[in-house]
Amino acid sequence: MTAAPRVLDGPAAWPADEFTERLRAVTATRYHDRHPFNRRMHRGELSPAELRRWIAARFHYQRHIPVKDALILAKLDRPEERRAWLRRIHDQDGTDADSMGGGGIERWLRLGEAAGLAREELWNTSRVPPGVRFAVEGYVTFCRRRPLLDAVAASLTEMSAPDLMRTRIAAFERHYPWIDPAGLAYFRTRVTQGARDAEQALALVLARARTREQQQRAVAALEFKCEVLWALLDAVDRGSP
Repeated sequence: MTAAPRVLDGPAAWPADEFTERLRAVTATRYHDRHPFNRRMHRGELSPAELRRWIAARFHYQRHIPVKDALILAKLDRPEERRAWLRRIHDQDGTDADSMGGGGIERWLRLGEAAGLAREELWNTSRVPPGVRFAVEGYVTFCRRRPLLDAVAASLTEMSAPDLMRTRIAAFERHYPWIDPAGLAYFRTRVTQGARDAEQALALVLARARTREQQQRAVAALEFKCEVLWALLDAVDRGSP
């Protein structure tokens, strides 16, 4: 009996537009804007204590964003790509010439102050719920160990960030007037930064995911990042350690 021929090639890669839609579908259905805690926040149902707990826990994530971006930066092999990605670290850490009052970390500290939290409280990691620390470390480790494509694809949650920031600004202004509006600068800045960063990351993913297997890995990486953000809110919703 003659053996059946072996199929060496897998399924064809999705066209770029279909691949993009599959990525967008992940954030459309699994982004953390759908988490019950975020929905309660946007309906104005959080107490001051709950809102402060979220701000403190989320700061632990914010302070690690430049770390994960540095890990991705080290994987990029083209100068123009490194220069573009380096801007993300400047956005978060700030620069001496920053005209926006410091980077994202500084703006988040000011949000905490506007909500009645001292900077020392935000920097005190002993107060961060274990579930938040676990989620953040999982994301940083993912970016450290996985290939460039996976690490960049995970950042594509930024595709949904601008809409979330707009919703959050409106919710804070309407439901939490006790927070100084100046403390919302982080959210306002991320409306434009998030759109720019998402466009950059999507271009990198589309250029590097050339096979169906690579595309599926990218989708899985984005799903993982959505799970990280969801797990972080789960930990916040359960309360302080």
